[in-house]
Amino acid sequence: MKVADIVRAVEELAPPALAADWDNVGLLVGDPGANVKRVMVCVDATEAVLAEAVRTRAQMIVAHHPVIFRPVRHVTPEQTPVAYGAVRHGVAIYAAHTNLDVAAGGTNDVLADVLGLVDRRPLEPISLHDKCKIVVFVPADDLSDVAGAAFDAGAGRIGNYHECAFFCHGIGSFCGDEGTHPTIGEAGSREVIEEMRLEVICARSKAAAVRAAIRAVHGYEEPAIDTYVLEDAPPGCGSGRIGRLKRPVTVQTLINRLRKATGVGKVLLAAPGDKDADGRGTLVTTAACFTGSSESSHRQAAAQGATLFVTGELGHHDALDAVAAGMTVVCLGHGHSERLGMARLGERLVERLPKLTVVAAERDTDPYTIL
Repeated sequence: MKVADIVRAVEELAPPALAADWDNVGLLVGDPGANVKRVMVCVDATEAVLAEAVRTRAQMIVAHHPVIFRPVRHVTPEQTPVAYGAVRHGVAIYAAHTNLDVAAGGTNDVLADVLGLVDRRPLEPISLHDKCKIVVFVPADDLSDVAGAAFDAGAGRIGNYHECAFFCHGIGSFCGDEGTHPTIGEAGSREVIEEMRLEVICARSKAAAVRAAIRAVHGYEEPAIDTYVLEDAPPGCGSGRIGRLKRPVTVQTLINRLRKATGVGKVLLAAPGDKDADGRGTLVTTAACFTGSSESSHRQAAAQGATLFVTGELGHHDALDAVAAGMTVVCLGHGHSERLGMARLGERLVERLPKLTVVAAERDTDPYTIL
């Protein structure tokens, strides 16, 4: 089995197109053609996790958080110890981050499973309608200039790849009216010429700039440029999850479920009302969850009727806002809220690739210890 086979399987479950624009997902280290028998899954590909992978002869790590996130100028033991060490030991590293968070069956759905949410839906459904395909027809000699202009204007990026395009050959015809100045032939005469079809992807916000860039270098007076909105994301994809419990249960019951599933001994709890009562006996009918750092998503949860919000981490003032809105907040810790999702991803990989061995990293732990 090859690294590329693992990549293909992961991306069937969590398509890179679902990732946030700021994210860095995909194969970050390694050779797609390298052989793989053993894969290690984790939240963070730390030096300790890499050492465990090397010791246990795992040829690939599938991590949640990208080991390379910002632009890298130097690949050295000091500057990029994990990436450097992975290359040195021949260990590939793949990151499935925000794409796995929002995908159906991803980290948020796994946490929703623990809570027992039914009739669930994303807190914030994701849409890929911000992407479009631009198509233009151009003489073969001008193809390089037109494609380069489109790339420079922001087209041609798909996941971790840039300058992505599709070309095909065809025949075009035109006849200029009186007063036109065609690049090829003369006004009033029908011309038939060989052309290339150029297709590129871009964000809808950049479509106007891409079309303008194409027109600026295109040899025709009136180049034919088509813009197509791409298909939306698959059903069930989006940030966070919200749903109802089959029957009302107490906050304490749900905390017990979370502790048992995650192995977390203590959680952070913020609840409305009397501090001495602490809200653990409050009955919950509708709950929401958001793995990792939820930022302002508690507002979406409150607006949609949730009285309990489970997340990895929530800022001080956001927690105050949530409590003021009548919600109880449970914070598990950033990594604790995601680790179950990575374990489930490993199980799903084995379902698709039965000959593959997948293990969860034992050295993948949160940086904080609660004393």
